[in-house]
Amino acid sequence: MKAEMMPKTEPFRVRPAAATVAKVTEELAKRFGNRLVTSQAVREQHANTLTWQKNEPPDAVVFAESSEDCVEIVRLCAAHRMPVIPFGTGTSLEGHVNAPYGGVSVDLSRMNKVLAVHALDLDCVVEPGVTREDLNTHLRNDGLFFPIDPGANASLGGMTATRASGTNAVRYGTMKDNVLSLKAVLPDGTILTTSTRAKKSSSGYDLTRLFVGSEGTLGLITEITLRLQGIPEAIAAGVCPFPSVEAACDATILTVQSGIPVARIELLDALSVKAVNLHAKLELPETPVLFLEFHGSDSGVKEQSERFGEIAEDLGGGPFAWATKPEDRNRLWKARHNIYWAGFALKPGATTFATDVCVPISRLAECVEATQRDIAELGLLATIVGHVGDGNFHTAPLFDVENRDEMKRVETFVERLVERALAMGGTCTGEHGVGQGKMKYLEREHGAAAVELMATLKRSIDPLNIMNPGKMVLV
Repeated sequence: MKAEMMPKTEPFRVRPAAATVAKVTEELAKRFGNRLVTSQAVREQHANTLTWQKNEPPDAVVFAESSEDCVEIVRLCAAHRMPVIPFGTGTSLEGHVNAPYGGVSVDLSRMNKVLAVHALDLDCVVEPGVTREDLNTHLRNDGLFFPIDPGANASLGGMTATRASGTNAVRYGTMKDNVLSLKAVLPDGTILTTSTRAKKSSSGYDLTRLFVGSEGTLGLITEITLRLQGIPEAIAAGVCPFPSVEAACDATILTVQSGIPVARIELLDALSVKAVNLHAKLELPETPVLFLEFHGSDSGVKEQSERFGEIAEDLGGGPFAWATKPEDRNRLWKARHNIYWAGFALKPGATTFATDVCVPISRLAECVEATQRDIAELGLLATIVGHVGDGNFHTAPLFDVENRDEMKRVETFVERLVERALAMGGTCTGEHGVGQGKMKYLEREHGAAAVELMATLKRSIDPLNIMNPGKMVLV
């Protein structure tokens, strides 16, 4: 049945008819001129490009420059039952920006202003296209920084929509802990403000956290109020090798349980270290290692590092090499953030994708070691890295997309990984999000009643199902 013939009470589940696409494109062109793009190359760039999810481009791309632009786009699309897909930098890993039913991709990258910095209140207000690196450059002269740092230089709108995390999460939390309020354009074009700049509130439903992690399925985020941190007096980073993944995980567990306020504690398995050495020209020992960073006063950082050193030594780890110069620390963390690209050096010509799970920290070593056994049993090549301070780790299999047998083994590996994490009381994704790739696991993790409630919320807010349809939950 063609989209325009469907009853208005029915949610949208098919591509719009060609006539509808042409009508909406014509109207958008009148309003936005050359900010509307329909070329095949640009449309494909605004669909999935980083993982093995099929590339499903939108019918058109509009570059929004204001909240008013977003309102106009959404109202036009709602009137013609056209899907709306938010786009930040395109670095999401589970097909979040795909357009399985066609529609209009709203590129928010030009909405890139830092609207306000309230240094005394430790917060700021930004547009969604501001990237995390640009924000921290802007904040540097105020002695402040924003701590959430996914590997990519993602947009803050995208980070909010996917409930992003990163290497600093063990100390500073994730996006859900650092978004105070936001503005969003709802599916009917209404602008919603979810909260105020107050650091806490007992007033009403927590609408902010409803939208943080909603993956564009409830509205277009157009403004975000973020919690900030003061730049620490002293920062020290270090690398500590271990004889095994188990020893490194045990050191992580003891560090957290001992109350040491570590800011970052990252695991790289031996294969990941090899990849990093090749890609970043480092000379790290090719054994499991922990990358660490401590924030605080000079004396506090010294005490924290010494206490960790004692834990590592008791577990056969060390020597503990420290980097205190900013350029050395930055090189270390740049190498860690580039692990996705570094992996290609291990198998030239291969394709890869990154997937993640998170388990209670007491089950971390068991889960990682079982995952390594799966990799060996299935004859795969896959790196393992992790934000292990909160039980979250990533693995990135390398494979040939033309080799059906190898692809099948990768699919089996991912299924086993998720099942293992869920059996241990964990989650199918610690920070990558659901998108298209992990929708099938939601009921196993949350139960049918919870998934149906999610679908009920989606239907209530977006009855026509135009906001990023085909993601998170099917309605």
